[in-house]
Amino acid sequence: MAPDSTAQPVKLRSVTTENRIARLTLIVVSLVFLLLILLLPLAAVFVEAFRKGAGPFLQALADAETFSAIRLTLIVAGVSVPLNLVFGVAAAWAIAKFEFKGKAFLTTLIDMPFSVSPVISGLVFVLLFGANTWFGQWLSAHDIKILFAVPGLILATMFVTFPFVARELIPLMQEQGTADEEAALSLGASGWQTFWHVTLPNIKWGLLYGVLLCNARAMGEFGAVSVVSGHIRGQTNTMPLQVEILYNEYNFTGAFAVATLLAMLALVTLVLKTLLEMRYSAEIAASRRH
Repeated sequence: MAPDSTAQPVKLRSVTTENRIARLTLIVVSLVFLLLILLLPLAAVFVEAFRKGAGPFLQALADAETFSAIRLTLIVAGVSVPLNLVFGVAAAWAIAKFEFKGKAFLTTLIDMPFSVSPVISGLVFVLLFGANTWFGQWLSAHDIKILFAVPGLILATMFVTFPFVARELIPLMQEQGTADEEAALSLGASGWQTFWHVTLPNIKWGLLYGVLLCNARAMGEFGAVSVVSGHIRGQTNTMPLQVEILYNEYNFTGAFAVATLLAMLALVTLVLKTLLEMRYSAEIAASRRH
């Protein structure tokens, strides 16, 4: 029997029950909140940085101590992020692909930096490598500096940033399962071949996303590195620490100039994060169609 061509289309009911006024109110409140908490402070950073013009802004960035802080921040991030990448991939691979005793405990340890204050994280290294500790005395006897030096900054940064890569990869790898790896191994591939040609391509977007967040946190970390740095001018001050020093000295142009670089890093991170999410979503949709 042919369908009735005069039948009226069925209207889909909204999944929400709030009326239009309630929805508009929620949208307006959200926008006002974002404007006051996020956009206005961000705009104020750029306004204050360029208040006296581009010349003082560039001169502030060219200052020897500021340039040293920028260079040190890049060094700390350049060392800690790759090391956390290796750890994150290894930890995620172990947790998602294997069953072993202590798996739940390892997962809990990975989340620890999220629940511990960064200041406490830095204090842990002071208690480990301080002058009155066994490690500190041994390091001093062998003329090795951890605290108030670059190694201490790297260790503190690694501690607060190591969950990012692992936390992005664990649910992704658990969702993918082990079927692809088992198929590759059954065809004669070695463990490394399976990793490079099967596992790594499957997790590339999640890996890039985790590295992006890890790098942003590494370059913007304040609490942990503040404890272990010693605030030695031109030697152990990273960009966030330099902002604090310049602001306390009423050098507002210099402080906001450095803060502008950190704000630009946040904006770049946001743009790249959005692009990665779009690319990953498109790839997932394409794989489902096939």
